[in-house]
Amino acid sequence: MKLIYQHMLAFLVIILTSTAIVGFSVISFSSNQAYQTTYQRLEGYASSLGELATEQNPDHTSKGDLIDNHFLNKLQIVMQSDDLQIRLFNGKNKQLYPKMGPKVKLPKDIWKSLKAGNEIRIKNDHEQRETYFSSKDAYTSVIIPWFDGSKMIGAVWIGARVKNVEQPIHLAKRNLISAFVVTLIVGLILSYLISYYSLVKIKRLSKATKKVAAGDLTVQIHHQDHDEIDDLASDFNSMIKSLKKSAEAVKEQERRRDQFMADAAHEMRTPLTTINGILEGLEYDAIPEDSKPKSYQLMHRETNRLIRLVNENLDYEKIRNNQISLIKTNFDATVPLNDLKTQLKTNAEKENDIIKLEVPEKLPVYADHDRFTQIMVNLVQNAIQFTQNGVITVSARRLKHGTEISVNDTGIGMSDEQIKYIFERFYKADPSRAKLGGKGESGLGLAIVLSLIKQHGGRISVNSIPNVGSTFIVTFFDKGFEEYTNED
Repeated sequence: MKLIYQHMLAFLVIILTSTAIVGFSVISFSSNQAYQTTYQRLEGYASSLGELATEQNPDHTSKGDLIDNHFLNKLQIVMQSDDLQIRLFNGKNKQLYPKMGPKVKLPKDIWKSLKAGNEIRIKNDHEQRETYFSSKDAYTSVIIPWFDGSKMIGAVWIGARVKNVEQPIHLAKRNLISAFVVTLIVGLILSYLISYYSLVKIKRLSKATKKVAAGDLTVQIHHQDHDEIDDLASDFNSMIKSLKKSAEAVKEQERRRDQFMADAAHEMRTPLTTINGILEGLEYDAIPEDSKPKSYQLMHRETNRLIRLVNENLDYEKIRNNQISLIKTNFDATVPLNDLKTQLKTNAEKENDIIKLEVPEKLPVYADHDRFTQIMVNLVQNAIQFTQNGVITVSARRLKHGTEISVNDTGIGMSDEQIKYIFERFYKADPSRAKLGGKGESGLGLAIVLSLIKQHGGRISVNSIPNVGSTFIVTFFDKGFEEYTNED
């Protein structure tokens, strides 16, 4: 079943159920009201006749009737205009009026109740066979006892035809049926309009979804924040923005991967070509004896270059997949930082750079010693790679629950857009400045740094100004105070 019909059916069920409940209540009220009014009217007539009987025959010993029969005939004629009937009984349950026609005797249980002073109300005498007062028409009636002091002198039955009593009820039912039909028609129209209004929004969402499935990520749904469907449209728009952003990020990753593959192929082709040329020269004895040591050294450097490129990729995959075990201890970081300065001094001098170390005599750090060294080597090597004729400053200080180390350079710096991607795999802030002979040319150095710092529960951030320089700030927290945030 289509959703519009489901909505219409739901609206109609609610409307019709409400109408039925209201209608039932109205009919029930009208019925009770009609019968109560009739009972009260009949009881009023009966009480008046009882007073008249007491006044006309105070000793009740006469042979005559409780009320003059001639008077009762006239009264019956008057009451026929209201379609009422009267039956009069003496104190011995004998029908005194009417004289003509079948005689009726009240049932013993009713007579006993009357003698006890109770008034009897009969809604429909055809529903109680022992109180039939007419075989032709059903009557709604009352039976009222008459007393003179404590002595019951008689009783009167006054009845009105049920069909006359229920005439207002039938009229209410006809009005209710008319209202029901009108409500049904209006309900159909309104439920269709309301359902259509909702379905227009849903169809708009459906069309937008199909466009997204077809690859269109520019879709945006107009909404006014009136209801939950509008909220869904808003969420849909947010989802599309996220998908678009993700798609752009994937494309950028693909572009960088392709660039990396091209760079890697180029970097591998050069040393492989060099090694192959030297091997051919050795095979055909084309290299002079005095040049062979240099050729061997060149082959060794080129082989190390290939090994380094492969190892960096393998190392990153292990770190990213948490396949390495950190052995964290408390140690003095001043020692490995001094060693780092000595180790990278030659690389820095090739670019006319100076490495400055500004650290306290004792610098407690809680970290894996080898991975700490790897992090700092990558950061300093990255600074050397993008700095010429400048200064790389490594400074450190103790925090309340950790150690903060900064690597500042006076190199080419980075834009805000470059900073967003600097820690991603294969990304190079300035590929044209990457040195084929240095570390970090694969675009994995800072990605490895970020992964290692995260596994240490540390923090890294970067500040940079184009053509001024960059500063990488790394925080290693003490044991028990590690966190897992990255403020890049």
